Amino acid sequence: MQLLDVAAASAEVGASSARLKKIARIADLLRRAGEEDDAKLVAVVVSWLSGELPQRQIGVGWATLRSLPAAAAQASMTVLDVDARLSEIGAVAGKGSQARRADLVTELFGAATAVEQMFLRRLLSGELRQGALIGVMADAVAKAADVPAAAVRRAAMLGGALPSVAAAALTAGEAALEQFTLTVGRPVGPMLAQTATGVADALERLGGTGAFEAKLDGARVQIHRSGDAVSIYTRSLDDVTARLPEIVEATLALPVTDLIADAEAIALRPDNRPHRFQVTASRFGRSVDIAAARSAQPLSMFVFDLLHLDGTDLLDLPTSERVAALDEVVPKVHRVDRLITDDVDAATGFLDATLAAGHEGVMAKSLTAPYEAGRRGAGWLKVKPVHTLDLVVLAVEWGSGRRTGKLSNIHLGARDPESGEFIMLGKTFKGMTDAMLDWQTARFTELADGPTDGYVVKVRPEQVVEIALDGVQTSSRYPGGMALRFARVLRYRDDKSPAEVDTIDTVRALHQRGD
Repeated sequence: MQLLDVAAASAEVGASSARLKKIARIADLLRRAGEEDDAKLVAVVVSWLSGELPQRQIGVGWATLRSLPAAAAQASMTVLDVDARLSEIGAVAGKGSQARRADLVTELFGAATAVEQMFLRRLLSGELRQGALIGVMADAVAKAADVPAAAVRRAAMLGGALPSVAAAALTAGEAALEQFTLTVGRPVGPMLAQTATGVADALERLGGTGAFEAKLDGARVQIHRSGDAVSIYTRSLDDVTARLPEIVEATLALPVTDLIADAEAIALRPDNRPHRFQVTASRFGRSVDIAAARSAQPLSMFVFDLLHLDGTDLLDLPTSERVAALDEVVPKVHRVDRLITDDVDAATGFLDATLAAGHEGVMAKSLTAPYEAGRRGAGWLKVKPVHTLDLVVLAVEWGSGRRTGKLSNIHLGARDPESGEFIMLGKTFKGMTDAMLDWQTARFTELADGPTDGYVVKVRPEQVVEIALDGVQTSSRYPGGMALRFARVLRYRDDKSPAEVDTIDTVRALHQRGD
């Protein structure tokens, strides 16, 4: 299969707003991939169309992709050829690796047509937005393989990765999906949460009673233990066992033989308040001196769910039974704070106390819900405060897929009160309605401060926008040394001038508080 086949399908999927059309187009491509009877080919195509690389990270970011060679006139690369090239790029290390990696990227893009270049740039930058979410992809796999969609979802849930499930279904049929069972040592997709506006909303949506748990601002990990062997995975299913020795030790101290647990690894201050998220996240870097990092700041483990315990699968049991099993084997020091209540005031007090302790908010969970691995189920609801900032738009990027022809991703800046200049803090494309996209395309075309035919359009810093965010984190990517976390557009503020936007000092204060 040619790279062009995948790039063209991606563009068509992104241009369609109809779910069934997306599914049909992806299924057609996957069916053709399956006809080549190559499991790896199918897995790579599914990974790419899901916006992910099989290699996870290969050390290529926007800086590398900023200047690309002229596109090839004719397509020549196959999917597996490109996958091999990406693996080669990711394996580059040592002295001169940056230049060597740049050469390989240039070579790759030089062999790609314009359509292929656009696809690869979006894929490598993590901005392949085409609406091929996990639900759409699972349905497309089922359609292509002519197997029940429920069987594909269940296998993906327990197998931990849709690409491998798709490869099995398309090369060996429905019977092959039976191999995907809950297995200690093989990570599964974590259950995700929907958002509630507050504890009252959460209780109403949960039927009147819920289990409220402290939502820690740590790193979510999935812990597997089989006898004396422990393996730990991130929420993206990367193996980080070697980087978290204290979590391994805490797991081995539990009175169990086999276990799969959902937990948080977090760096705590001496007063048990959480360190800034970056302190925890720094332990997950590949080049970290683990012994020195652990000595300087050890991590703590907090378990909040069990999927398997000593030969018994628990994920299909209700939350109440999983919690009871957890409390029997995990000591209180390694459990998140929890309150089961039907009282709004009590739940509000629990939220307030959790926030006062420096944590993100609370999770509200249905007592009857199973563990829906890999899904954003209605049985889990997150409740946390939302911060807002008024910022100015500094530049905007042309969109792709459904947003082709629209100015989409906006660059955001806060005002420096001393110099009067604006300092970039990040960018976002989230929260934009179709009407907003139409409006901002016209607006930023008017404000363009230079040519508009490039990928990034610089604009005069005149438009104020209200942004919601989860917090501010340390970042070397932007000149202010900070970046917005999960920023999304609330509304454009035509009633405010650029002189009225929030200052870099305000943002820095949020950062220092850990908010």
